[in-house]
Amino acid sequence: MTAISSIRNLGPAVERDCARAGIHDAETLRAIGAHEAYGRMIEAGIRPHFIGYYVLVMALQGRPWNDCKGAEKEALRIEFDRLKAERRGSGSGLPDALAEALDRIGVRPARTQR
Repeated sequence: MTAISSIRNLGPAVERDCARAGIHDAETLRAIGAHEAYGRMIEAGIRPHFIGYYVLVMALQGRPWNDCKGAEKEALRIEFDRLKAERRGSGSGLPDALAEALDRIGVRPARTQR
C-alpha cells in the first residue's frame, strides 16, 4: 500500500479526506479514478470545491495542479457540477430544498455560470 500523499500535489489534507471516504491508498485511488473518488468524498461529508476536484484529476494524470486551463477546465467544471448534482445534499451542509431556494434568490452564486 502506497500513501496517497506520495502522488504529486496530493498532501495530508487530501489523504485525510480520502480516508474519510474509505480510500486508504494510492493504488485504490488510481483504480477508481478522480471522479469516483471525489464523489465518495462528497458522500462522506467533504464540502465540494472545484479546485480540489481538478487538482485531484491533474494529480492522477501526473500533471501540475495548475496545468488545467481553457476548454479542459470548462469541461471539468461541467463534470464537477454533474457530480455534485448526482451526490447532492451529501456534502453541502444544507438540505436540498434550502440550497435550491438560496440559489433561486441569488444568495449563493450559481455554480454552473462559472
